[in-house]
Amino acid sequence: MTSILDPETTAVHTPRAFEPHRRTPAQAVVHVLRRIPTWLTITFLLVVTAYPLFWMVINSLKTNADFLSNPSYAFPEEWHWENYVIAWETGNLATTISNSLIVTIPSLILIVLLGTAAGYALEILVFKGRAMVLLIFLAGIMIPGQMIVLPLFNAFFKLGINNSYLPMIMIYTAAGLPLTVFMMATYFRAIPREIFEAATIDGASMTRAFFAIGFPMMRNAVITVAIVQFFLIWNDLLIALIFGGKRSLNTIQVGLLNFSGEYGAINYGPLFAAICITTFGILILYLFLNQRIMKGLAAGAVKG
Repeated sequence: MTSILDPETTAVHTPRAFEPHRRTPAQAVVHVLRRIPTWLTITFLLVVTAYPLFWMVINSLKTNADFLSNPSYAFPEEWHWENYVIAWETGNLATTISNSLIVTIPSLILIVLLGTAAGYALEILVFKGRAMVLLIFLAGIMIPGQMIVLPLFNAFFKLGINNSYLPMIMIYTAAGLPLTVFMMATYFRAIPREIFEAATIDGASMTRAFFAIGFPMMRNAVITVAIVQFFLIWNDLLIALIFGGKRSLNTIQVGLLNFSGEYGAINYGPLFAAICITTFGILILYLFLNQRIMKGLAAGAVKG
């Protein structure tokens, strides 16, 4: 059986039909002029973001005399790469970075697990008084950390655990839970409850539904919350300085104080070198995870 095509109704695709539209010179000029504000804005943001890093790097290669006698934005008269070796040894960075990791990782695990479970319970489960419980968690955000330092120090001292990592882990976990619970409850609000109802009908318990359905679906949100809390814990100085106790327990932020000499004299080159080592490590981590962070932030904005 053969089919006859009507030449009047048959569409004929010629190579010209697929040729891109070519702008006239005037249109090209207008297009470029319209994009200039965007390019200027991007350039400005790049300069604002990159200049502090540039300033930090060039000052990490200076001597004290060079730093104090020349403008801070000027290149070093001599490039002193040994400042990074001095920073590593004087700041005891190997120990302080290890201590920061020992304190940060358990705190993050507890914050993520407890905060995600609490957000799941407050948003997915139905029980009387859950709104009040969420308000109690939110009230924790408004409590300044400086107000609870003295009572906590007395409590840990009486318990005999003040010269260990445990007080810092406990405080960081408790301080990170209010914000984490609020964010996780917001993220769970964007997930249809019918998914969990179907799992319950299939015989899944609340715990199984959480670990098998809820937690995997919150992967991007969990990474976002973990990164936010990581920066808060890693950059903390007050809690680490007060509850760190012994010098061997100093975290990275407390270790940077080792560059202050007698009568407040500061060795600027090694200090900036130590800051560069810690800053660029965190920056590399962020560059690897920034896409997941953006996805996590967008996930919490689906439903308000």
